[in-house]
Amino acid sequence: MFFIMGITDGRKDFDFSQTVICDNCGKYGRYQVFTLYTVLSLFFIPTFKWNKRYYVQMSCCGSVYELNPEIGNRIASGEDLQIKSQDLTKVGNGRGFFKHCNNCGYETAEDFDFCPKCGMRF
Repeated sequence: MFFIMGITDGRKDFDFSQTVICDNCGKYGRYQVFTLYTVLSLFFIPTFKWNKRYYVQMSCCGSVYELNPEIGNRIASGEDLQIKSQDLTKVGNGRGFFKHCNNCGYETAEDFDFCPKCGMRF
């Protein structure tokens, strides 16, 4: 009997729009809300998610903020609300928070030297 399982990181982007003036660069930008999580898959079907964290990335300069989990849960459930500056904790300036593979396009927040999808050096 074969038993196929795996643990991977996942990302889900939310359909959320709020235009603000960026604290980092001073330009108009839009909050892009997403969540990162770890998922256990059985027979390629995601069955259990944990380590869920909500983030906001600015569309203008790419600054990344961690979002208050309560506010993130409300956005995930489809509630229409405004994100306030006290709900955010800065975790990255510009595009440096995520690594992006130039070969396959995979994006990760982990500190890998090589892409986990295709094996090319970041």
